[in-house]
Amino acid sequence: MKLRFTGISDPGLIRSNNQDAYYIDPEGRFFIVADGMGGHAGGEQASHIAACEVKKYLLDNWDSSQTSAQLLEDALWQANKAILQDQENHPERSDMGTTAVVVIFRPGEPPWCAHVGDSRLYRFRDSQLQQITEDHTWVARAIKMGDITPDEARIHPFRHVLSRCLGREDLHQIDLQQLDVKSGDRLLLCSDGLTEELVDEKIASYLQEGLLVEKTAIALVEAAKKEGGHDNITVVIVTLE
Repeated sequence: MKLRFTGISDPGLIRSNNQDAYYIDPEGRFFIVADGMGGHAGGEQASHIAACEVKKYLLDNWDSSQTSAQLLEDALWQANKAILQDQENHPERSDMGTTAVVVIFRPGEPPWCAHVGDSRLYRFRDSQLQQITEDHTWVARAIKMGDITPDEARIHPFRHVLSRCLGREDLHQIDLQQLDVKSGDRLLLCSDGLTEELVDEKIASYLQEGLLVEKTAIALVEAAKKEGGHDNITVVIVTLE
């Protein structure tokens, strides 16, 4: 299956710096989006460490006998360890952390996804957009429990409170899942700077348009900025042909 892919990151209209980071393997083997938090320098550093460490671990161990799931999980644990080490070396960044969502395509195996936090993976298939990852946030848990509605969650004051992120001693679990994909699918990895501004129906409308991946990514970022662009916006799109 041939992949077409692109990525773009934009600081948005309010923030002076970009605390998001992303990496696309030039051969299309893996894709990473991270959204940092913890002050001006901290968030930027945390997301950068996560993207770099995951990339390095995957490249170093790509041909190992590890399963894709194990490879992904170990890569994110390595990123968590590296951020904790940086916090120790730089106490002024002790509150930094980052989300991460990673997708890998390994020969002979189905693709897999790992994630921590509220950066998301979506699959667009047959005009339907489906959120594949589950946000590790207070509001996501509240929706699941039936305490609040999805509409209430969009404006809830606690909507940015993460229940899990990289850069924490008490991180005990990384979510892993095998992906069901087929030709014609589009995968979207993104930070919450996109999903805060655009509802799923709006995102789907841009993925539906049949534009080249590069134009779709730019259109999504521009649409999020038109809605306010309150946060950094990062979009990675993978089309399976």
